[in-house]
Amino acid sequence: MKLTMLGTGNALVTECYNTCFVLEENKKYFMVDGGGGSAVLHQLKHAGFNWMDMREIFITHNHIDHLTGIIWMIRMICQHMNSGKYDGEACIYGHEEVISLLKNMSELLLPKKQTRFIGNRLHLICVSDGETRTINNHLVTFFDIGSTKAKQFGFSMGLFDGKKLVCCGDEPYNDCEKPYVEGCNWLLHEAFCLHSEKELFNPYEKHHSTVKDACELAAKLNIPNLILYHTEDKNIQHRKELYLAEGKSYFSGNLYIPDDLESIEII
Repeated sequence: MKLTMLGTGNALVTECYNTCFVLEENKKYFMVDGGGGSAVLHQLKHAGFNWMDMREIFITHNHIDHLTGIIWMIRMICQHMNSGKYDGEACIYGHEEVISLLKNMSELLLPKKQTRFIGNRLHLICVSDGETRTINNHLVTFFDIGSTKAKQFGFSMGLFDGKKLVCCGDEPYNDCEKPYVEGCNWLLHEAFCLHSEKELFNPYEKHHSTVKDACELAAKLNIPNLILYHTEDKNIQHRKELYLAEGKSYFSGNLYIPDDLESIEII
């Protein structure tokens, strides 16, 4: 399996795209979040993907830097269905607030000749806390991360040989996530900024964590592979080296600070 980061930044970045990614295996794709706009199509293209191949999509929550790009995906899918240029079906998963908002926005913003495919060939699927579905031959369990801001779901995905990948969304780990995170081999976790720059970015006021926080968590939970995302972009050219330098002081496992369009082999 390969993970490709379409974007790695937080809501207000201008030097990279908002955090979203694709999990790819055997020419099947699971897309997670869509960033803040039509640039998701640019990111998919420059990552080497055909947007039409994104048939399984999950939206973590309804913040605009995660959800708005999916409206463009819905438009493209429905537009091409209407013109006879899109074969088959597609599924978009999210908790009930996400799905309700997607439906409402689509009805308000898109013509009826396109929205008529929603619920027919484009399926907007509500998932509940703890629900497991089979997606691209993997068991995926969705779970409520316990956000104090907006309802948000993460997910765990069963891999091979009993291994597991877990995405905690874009907020710090909560104890309610322990049944899903404990024992995982790959953890995707937000890191808003360096701990050494917390006074500059005020991550805790925004309910986010620092590189140090995320790395200490992974070390405490004995997680071997940690991927950090949803960051600031003040020094994007040196972000990787700066974040690695701070993180390695607290975490001895494999630490990844991907750039936009960078891929990681999930083994």
